[in-house]
Order: sequence, then C-alpha cells, then structure tokens
Amino acid sequence: METLLKQAKALQKELVSYRRFLHAHAEVGFDLPVTKNFIKEKLSEIGYTPTDCGRAVVATAGNAPEKGVILLRADMDALPIGERSGLPFACKTGNMHACGHDLHAAMLLGAAKLLKLRESALSRGVKFLFQPAEEILQGAKDAIENGVLKAPPVSAAAMLHAIPDLPIQSGTLIVSAAGVTAPAADYFKTEIKGKACHGSSPQNGVDALTAAAHAVLALQELPAREIAAGSAVLTVGRLQAGDAGNAIADVAVFEGTLRAFDEETRAFVKKRLQEIVSGVAKTFRAKAKVTFGGGCPSLFNDKKTTAFAMNALWEAVGERGVLSAEDLGKAAGRNGGSEDFAYISRETPSVMIALAAGRAEDGYKYPLHHPKAVFDENTLCYGAAAYAALGLAFNENG
Repeated sequence: METLLKQAKALQKELVSYRRFLHAHAEVGFDLPVTKNFIKEKLSEIGYTPTDCGRAVVATAGNAPEKGVILLRADMDALPIGERSGLPFACKTGNMHACGHDLHAAMLLGAAKLLKLRESALSRGVKFLFQPAEEILQGAKDAIENGVLKAPPVSAAAMLHAIPDLPIQSGTLIVSAAGVTAPAADYFKTEIKGKACHGSSPQNGVDALTAAAHAVLALQELPAREIAAGSAVLTVGRLQAGDAGNAIADVAVFEGTLRAFDEETRAFVKKRLQEIVSGVAKTFRAKAKVTFGGGCPSLFNDKKTTAFAMNALWEAVGERGVLSAEDLGKAAGRNGGSEDFAYISRETPSVMIALAAGRAEDGYKYPLHHPKAVFDENTLCYGAAAYAALGLAFNENG
C-alpha cells in the first residue's frame, strides 16, 4: 500500500493538469459536454472502455465483476457562481468549481490509472462513477435509475469530498462515523396569491407581499419551537413580490430548503410548513400553494464499511493521515450540507470520506460554495491513493 501512495505522488503533475482543465471548463447540472468528453478521453487513454449510465460516465476494472464490485464515486458538476478566486486557470463562463468536484474527478481518474496497473489483483472488480448534477441533488438518483448499481452488481460504495478551511493538515483523510452524517434535503417553493390594487387604497386589494412576509417569519418558529434542537434547518433564501412601489402586489413567491437528519422529522416539518403557510395566508385573505422540488434522503454510513475504510486508508497513508469524524469532536461527524450520494447509501453499504484540502492559516480561508474558494492541489495524490486503496482492499477482503 505504501507503494500505492508513492505511485500516486508520481502522478501529481498529471492530476494537477486534469484538475485545472476541469476547473477552467466548469459546467453545471446535467449539461456537462466538455467535462464528460474529457473524462471519457482520459479513461480511454488509460485502457478503459467508458460508457454512459444515464447522464453519468462509468468504467469498470476487475476479473470477476459479476461477483459484486465496489463503486467509487466522484461528482463532476460545478455551481452557477461567478469565480473570484484569482487563479490563473479560473473559469470565465460564470460557473465555478467552488465545491471541489474538479478535484474529485481528477482524483478518481488517478485512482483508475493506479488500479489499471493492478487489475490482475482485482479478484472481483471496481466500478468508477463520474456523476453529474450533485449540486442539484439529482445525479445519483438518475444513475441508479439507469442501472449503475447493476451489471455488474455493486456490493459496496464510497465517495470522497475535498474540504478547505479545516484546522487540520492538508491531505488528512476523515472517515465518517457510522450512521447518518448528512441530512436529507428538500427544496420548496411557495406562491401566495392576493389581489392587486393602487397603493393608496390597500383596502381594495389583498396584499400578497405582506402575507408572504408574515409567513416567512412564522416559519422561523418551526425549528425554534416545534422540533428538537439540531434536528433540522429551515431556510428561506429568496422572496420576490410586486412590480412597483406604489402598488399592492397580487403575487408573492418565496423559496427555500429544508434539511433534516431523520425521515420522521423531515415529514413532520414538511407537513407543518404547509399548514403554517396556508394558515398565515388565509389570515391575510390570501391563498397559498407550497410545492416541493428535488431533494435527497439523509446519507447513511454503514458500520462495517466505515471500519473497512479506516483500515484500508491506514494501510495506504499511515494512521497519522487518517481520522474518524468523531476524532474531530463533531457529534457523529454530522454536517449541515446534503449530499446526493445518500441515494446510493440507501441501496448498498456505503461510506463518505472527507479530505482536508487546505488550512485557513495557509491561505485556504474560504469555505465551500464561496466565489473565492481555493483548494490545496497537493492533496490530489492523497485522494487518488485513497480511492485506489479502497478498491484494492475491497478486492482483497471482499
């Protein structure tokens, strides 16, 4: 396994070139033509035969994949954020890899190369999944619906996420604790309808803006008074109403997200959200309609798979380079961001692994999704080695 890390370090310049190309050509959602073509081209050069799985890219290595493989997943979509990182390879299209997916894809390409060299040792197999649309929480579900967990069948799965602005050494791998570590997510949109009129005669209309404002404020009582602390987060991030300052708005729209760590709380908050909004709107003589869009379940880490990952990564990079999320003092390693790998985790034993990608004191002070976010590229070889180590260990022990 030590040889694996040395070989990954030897690929560092190549990994950086992969990452910088992907970063400069950031694309969003499912529409990733340049990204997908690049991934396929590199996989083909390594010796794989990449195929489409829905709108994802898949390749498989191994000698008996029909016995069940481990799925190694990297997301590859960016965000519609104007980049202000100052990097010489910054994207200029209005999109940005502000969540590190360019690193993830480059690392998995590196792992694919490392494992191709060891394909004779893969008694079962490894499936590489390059997934789109994680940021809109739809890509994993689409891949599952198109058979990514079948033909060959998947027996275990793992993902890796690079994170800057962590107070630990770059390159450190953090294995999630067993259980739920990322919340379920739901997007919602509320439309409140009133009656327009002149601003000087509000009694002749029904003010949709006022009703919406009161509804937004009322919703703050849900996490504050109706559920246990820390079990859910409800955010309204957009409110829009009216066309003129001297007219009563007939329509108001607000949108937001719900995050919950268990399905019971998730269902309760969704039900109460609709009841509160409808009740407040009715109080102000308006009508309300709440619709829920895309989302994902909570991400569940299998106990045996997390233990397997710890052992595999220890062998690859040494115990000093691997931590459990519990070692960082976070309750069960939970975080507030949702992750659509959750769909996969609900279908097969899975584990989520984080990679420290820059400390604030070293200049990596902006968090994920920030327009100035930067990542420590020196971690690319560690991520590639981690992915490859998981693939090898599964085949040795699976």
